[in-house]
Parts: sequence; C-alpha cells; structure tokens
Amino acid sequence: MEQNFIFFNKWVLKNVGIDLNNYKEKQMQRRITNIMNSTGAKTVEEYARILEKNRDAYNAFVKHITINVTDFFRNKEIFDIFESCFMEKVVLKFDHIKIWSAACSTGAEPYSLAMILNKNKVRNTSILATDIDNNVLTKARQGEYTKAELTNVASTDLTKYFSEIEPDKYVIKNEIKKYVSFEKQDLLGTQYPKNVQVIVCRNVTIYFKLEARDNVYRKFSESLSRGGLLFTGATETINEPSKFNLEKVDTFIYRKI
Repeated sequence: MEQNFIFFNKWVLKNVGIDLNNYKEKQMQRRITNIMNSTGAKTVEEYARILEKNRDAYNAFVKHITINVTDFFRNKEIFDIFESCFMEKVVLKFDHIKIWSAACSTGAEPYSLAMILNKNKVRNTSILATDIDNNVLTKARQGEYTKAELTNVASTDLTKYFSEIEPDKYVIKNEIKKYVSFEKQDLLGTQYPKNVQVIVCRNVTIYFKLEARDNVYRKFSESLSRGGLLFTGATETINEPSKFNLEKVDTFIYRKI
C-alpha cells in the first residue's frame, strides 16, 4: 500500500518539531514503516493517531527516527588521531576552548572528549553537548552505562572515571560530568553556538539530503573560530571543504581557514 508520507511529514513537523523533508527520503520512509508495523498500524494516518494517544509509542518513534547510535571513543584509531590534532592545533593556539558535541545521543561522545581533557590536563575548557531527543539527553545527564556500552574504554580509564553501582552497571564520575552541559537542539532548525574552537559531529549528516547537509556544514563553519576543528564520522567526507572555508588536515578532521 502506498503510504501518505506527505501527510505524515507534515504531522511530524507540527507535533514533533522535526522536518523529515531534510532527510534522505527512501531511507527515512523505511525507518518509519518498520516502526509503524511494530505497532500494528496499517497506515501512517492510523499510526499518527496512535502516537497522539500513546506516549510510549511517541517516545519510541522519536528515538527510532533520530538514529541514536554511539559509542565511547567510536572508531578508536580515528579518535586517537583527533586527540593528537586537538592537542597540537587547538590546545596550543587558544587560551579558552569551547567544544560542541553535536547530536551527542546518550553522552558517550562528549564524555569521551571530557576524558581526553582530563587526561591531558587541558584547562579553561567547556563542552556543550546537544541532541534533538529529550530521552537520550536524560540518559546522558545520568551518565549510567552497561559494561557492553563501555567496550572501547580502557580498563584503567574505567577504574579512574567510572563507579560500578551494581553488577554490569557503571556511572561516570562527577569529575568528568562537570565538563559537560547538555541542551536540546535540532541541527536542521535552530541557532548554532558561536566562537567554538572544536565541533564534533560524527555519522549524522549521512542521513541528510545534500542541500541540508551542505547547510549544516556552512553553519558549522560559521560557528567555528578561525583555526578551529571540525571532527566528522568515519562514514563522512566533505568533498569540497573549501566552499565552507574549511581545509582537510587529517582523516575526517577539518580546520576553519
């Protein structure tokens, strides 16, 4: 059955505040259809009525379409390269460093950045972490993770930065939490922070249409201080960084020029 995605996209924009027209169409429609089928709804109109009445279904829908996939030190080899670039090109250049972790999901990424700051004794720093989904932001603020979610965390760091609160459950310590503040934000619809020295946004723009993706990169560039770094995901490459006043300095790392 041909679904009325025009109706559903309008419903989502009005009731959820997310403009699905900025996302790759076929990919997003598959995601919607999959989660809709799990509720027993046969049409998107019926599914919309379910979402209006059932808060659990609504939360599950938002979580599903915002694609919350993350890990501590995701793609560890690339993260190590970023740490080296950060120490060389940012820490030595700026007196105060503002880091923005965009689309931070459940907090693994900004807390990974905070551990880097702590280990390297980097002073005068702050991390702003944003996401579109209030549910993942709640989890991020709590900072509680299972052992499986901490696979990439070295055993020494696990002992130093986490407390085991029950078998197979850990909470990140306040000395790391204090680096990070969390806020709700839609990359496709709101103002971006200014005078940022580092932006980390990984494996997010691959879901956007070309025009939306380019607009995000343009706004990232406007947010960065000259000489600041943009760290993208292992599945993302900016083909013409110069049109965004960026230059490639290493694997998936770009600098504002």
